[in-house]
Amino acid sequence: MLLVFTVVLGIAYPLAVWAAAQLPGLQHRADGSVVTRGGRPVGSALIGQAFTTKDGDPLVQYLQPRPSAGGYDPTATGASNLGPESVVDTLPDPSVKADEGSPSLLTQVCTRSRDVGMLEHVDGRRPYCTPGGVGAVLAVFRSGADHRGRVTRVVSVNEACPATPFLRTYRGVPVECARAGGDYAKGTITPIRGDAPADPVVPADAVTASGSGVDPTISPAYATLQERRIAAARGITVAQVAAVVADVRSGRDLGFLGEPVVNVLRVNAALDERYPYAGARQSGP
Repeated sequence: MLLVFTVVLGIAYPLAVWAAAQLPGLQHRADGSVVTRGGRPVGSALIGQAFTTKDGDPLVQYLQPRPSAGGYDPTATGASNLGPESVVDTLPDPSVKADEGSPSLLTQVCTRSRDVGMLEHVDGRRPYCTPGGVGAVLAVFRSGADHRGRVTRVVSVNEACPATPFLRTYRGVPVECARAGGDYAKGTITPIRGDAPADPVVPADAVTASGSGVDPTISPAYATLQERRIAAARGITVAQVAAVVADVRSGRDLGFLGEPVVNVLRVNAALDERYPYAGARQSGP
């Protein structure tokens, strides 16, 4: 039985599947949905990739993808596994060399929103975020055995000293910066909403990583947000960039599943074909 099933399932079945995959209409997908430019493969339409300089800065002439928790590594895909209760950072310890700490999900979202806002020259503010791009979270200490008395101490837990806290006072008590290794467990964790708009300008998929970390698509809203920057970099009109995005945009699967999406690699490859970038030599798709 071992020999029989080795031949049937280990040889015959894989060969049959491979042969079926070579049929017209299936071969391109079976071979990895490779996207080419000038006859040269530049990536897969199924795998997200970064469009950055060697220093990690976004290439302004390209559509930027969703953030990746795994560094866009297709051999090690995965998410951050952080949930909505992840609002307190682990601050870096200055006494430990190369200790960078561990940002909470809230701080990651805040930082990304701030960076996208700066890149696209739009309002990057979000609720519960500080102007500096970290989670606006306080540890509020109160008097009394049940910790329900008056406020006695307040710490901005995500702003490491010697930073100036985003609030000067809370309930009349000065707000302190946080220290690495500080024990704030007895304080009540209190997120502060701030004055950011209820509907942020920067879309959610621009600040949250996908479950795989290599999502190849973004929302039409995030693509639209980037069109002005790309047009300015390539010396073309926003309408020309929008036309390329519209050509690549796909609707809901089967007409009702999911949401419309834009494939980042296909847009960037099409932009290079129609409107070559005349700027400094950059690494791209």
